[in-house]
Amino acid sequence: MNIEHLIHMANQIGSYFAAEPDPADARAGIADHIARFWEKRMRQSLYAGLDSGEASALAPLVSEALAEHRERLLGRAA
Repeated sequence: MNIEHLIHMANQIGSYFAAEPDPADARAGIADHIARFWEKRMRQSLYAGLDSGEASALAPLVSEALAEHRERLLGRAA
């Protein structure tokens, strides 16, 4: 998967949820969207990029959401 494209899509999701007044709700919304609409291999590729440092262009809110919801989004213990 193209990590730049995944980052772009994740940041677009983050932009939408950034308007949420409660940051915890925003992070949960980002994670819920990714869990519902992204294939598991897309999520795995995004986390691989995050772990390798290739996903440094992720918006802070998106990075926080991914860190907070990692186990659920990957479907296993991290």
